[in-house]
Amino acid sequence: MTQKDIPTALNLPMVDPLPPETQKYFDICVEKLGMVPNVLKANAFDIDKLNAFTAMYNDLMLADSGLSKLEREMIAVVVSSINKCFYCLVAHGAAVRQLSGNPQLGEMLVMNYRVAPLDPRQRAMLDFAAKMTTSSAEIEEPDRQKLRDVGFTDRDIWDIANVTGFFNMSNRVASATAMVPNEEYHAQFR
Repeated sequence: MTQKDIPTALNLPMVDPLPPETQKYFDICVEKLGMVPNVLKANAFDIDKLNAFTAMYNDLMLADSGLSKLEREMIAVVVSSINKCFYCLVAHGAAVRQLSGNPQLGEMLVMNYRVAPLDPRQRAMLDFAAKMTTSSAEIEEPDRQKLRDVGFTDRDIWDIANVTGFFNMSNRVASATAMVPNEEYHAQFR
């Protein structure tokens, strides 16, 4: 196995052979994305852990929500920027570029979301995600009310908090294991 084949600094090879359901999921990734994201390969040493990770990710990022897919990806990038998570910045920066059709927006969110031309709703959402990332114990009712004031429902606030929490967890795992982003992400949607 080469360094390029190893998604983390840990010696945890994928289950071989993959169960048929997992192989089918990976095949769909290749079909839709042109690759299997390394975060999935990294979790594939334990299929139960992979299934738990993908179930949570798919629910938070793809299920019905008052948040658009772009808004959820924007949260992922801002949280990852604060946490300096190389893997998630590269992967989710590409998703923001794709969903927005605006490579500059992706770069602005990676570097400093405050310089991006955001509408009041997006600004409030990202301010909340940033505060939750840096000082979650200081979140108070006025912080939630700011979100309501720009049109978010309490269900939306739940989703903002959960997406933010998920990426704080994922960032820490990716950084602690030196997870390497797929090379393909770097050039996508520029």
